[in-house]
Amino acid sequence: MPPIDFPPPDVFSEASISAETRAINEAIVRRLAEAPDPWSFTPAEMRERRRKGLWVFPIASRSPRAQTIEIEGPHGPVPLRIIAPAQPQGVYLHIHGGGWVYGGADEQDPRLERIADRCGLAVVSVDYRLAPEHPYPQGPDDCEAAALWLTRESRTRFGTDRLMIGGESAGAHLSVVTLLRLRDRHGLRPFRAANLIAGCYDLRLTPSAARWGAQRLVINTLDLRTYVGLFAAGHRLDDPDLSPLFADLSGLPPALLTVGTRDPLLDDTLFMASRWAAAGNDIELGVYPGGAHVFIAFPGALAEACLERIDSFLKDV
Repeated sequence: MPPIDFPPPDVFSEASISAETRAINEAIVRRLAEAPDPWSFTPAEMRERRRKGLWVFPIASRSPRAQTIEIEGPHGPVPLRIIAPAQPQGVYLHIHGGGWVYGGADEQDPRLERIADRCGLAVVSVDYRLAPEHPYPQGPDDCEAAALWLTRESRTRFGTDRLMIGGESAGAHLSVVTLLRLRDRHGLRPFRAANLIAGCYDLRLTPSAARWGAQRLVINTLDLRTYVGLFAAGHRLDDPDLSPLFADLSGLPPALLTVGTRDPLLDDTLFMASRWAAAGNDIELGVYPGGAHVFIAFPGALAEACLERIDSFLKDV
């Protein structure tokens, strides 16, 4: 197993941040400073505002190619949004972000279409239940149900059992939780790779998250603590099913972990990459100078470089 290709120190320096990335970050901070406090709205109201583009992430167009099916889960039906090429070479189980409170399977169709077209993968995105209406363990239970369905049905439905998993932010967290649940609860290791973008892996908050402060460059410390409180609903935060950084990570698939240096969750990715490798798993680490939280959502050279690396990783698998 090759060692982690840990980035040199200058990647973390302010001097490494491009003018374009600085301008993107400044625009994000300015827009959110002028916006109403997101916690002055109910989660349902804030979800609607985000869908209307009244938050920081650009509105993503809905794909006319997408279809939605429902499978049975422990808490009722679980919608799955599918975007697939004519002859898939594999299947990518996608889990969206949004702090376990926001987001949906249909809010990043262009990125999922890109994976379908450039990597030849059928993309199956899970519309899992959201907190606080459906706190832990309901969201993870839905993702587990989707993964189990895929292990049973992928060859019949898509003609392949080459499976990959991944997501952004809370989706990266839920991807790792799903891998661990399939291994520990079902004795299954069906996924060949994990694509983990800006995940939160220690819900107690790592130092970079806890010390970030009030500046809202997409998210800040208050946002993270509030998300965790709504999702965890009083459960122990050091439980590996909530904070997978504490889990036994042995026997997990090769992973690409991605984060920007201006992400409050920077330490989560750095720590998880080290633990992933220490457990004997293959790991690639992508650290991008100045990247904000889930910076791939903001078009620019940095986002494109990151997306190209993700494409290559998934195609190589």
